[in-house]
Amino acid sequence: MFLEERQDIILSMLARDGKVRVRDLSEKFKVTEDCIRKDLGALEKKGKLKRTYGGAVRIRENSHMVEVSKHRNTDVEAKQRIAQAAVKLIHEKDMVFLDISTSNLAIAELLVKMELEVTVVTNMIDILVVLARNPKIRVVFAGGKINKSRDGFWGGMTLDFISRLKPDIAFVGAVGVDVKENSVSTYDIDDGINKAAIIRHSKKAYVVAEARKLSTDGNYNYTTLDTLSGLITDSEPAADIRAAADSYGVEIILP
Repeated sequence: MFLEERQDIILSMLARDGKVRVRDLSEKFKVTEDCIRKDLGALEKKGKLKRTYGGAVRIRENSHMVEVSKHRNTDVEAKQRIAQAAVKLIHEKDMVFLDISTSNLAIAELLVKMELEVTVVTNMIDILVVLARNPKIRVVFAGGKINKSRDGFWGGMTLDFISRLKPDIAFVGAVGVDVKENSVSTYDIDDGINKAAIIRHSKKAYVVAEARKLSTDGNYNYTTLDTLSGLITDSEPAADIRAAADSYGVEIILP
């Protein structure tokens, strides 16, 4: 096997499992451990992985796409699958909080077609516009200071309003979910403070995140997984991620 082929396989294993061990790779490829260390060193220099004691881990991405509106048209099918799983958790007469998130916008687009009589609280303008079309849905807007991307509200007034609510269920968006490190992140601090408050004041709170976000990070950790009722995603995560979630008592919910 050529060196390039071996390194490509190592990267494929990292993408699938999140980590590799020198000893396992040495046995798999029937080469010395020193040879594997050189492979990992070369791949680290190319920015493909991060070496650890005895092996390597996948590098978590940070795409720096701060404005929600800019990724409305990405992962559309995944968000629709997440929305299908989320609406099954909503019951008649519930108060539901949908924060600033394109996955939550997908939830709103399903809710508006349903016959459920619910109250929806949101601080995202597009969700307000969508839900206003269904007279059975009582829509409450959490106003305040408009955010940087001009698609929702946050700040002191929004926080004060959130603190007076007791939603039956909340769905909160995320930029990244690091299951093994027990953290959920976003980019903007004000957005993170809002999300943390929504989780704290809701009877049940779920993070909605496409599967790819299990390997990405934001810049501000706003909550830990063990504060949540569950994580809703679009496809089955790797076995080690599910095991880590189980250790925190977090249910992973799939469509």
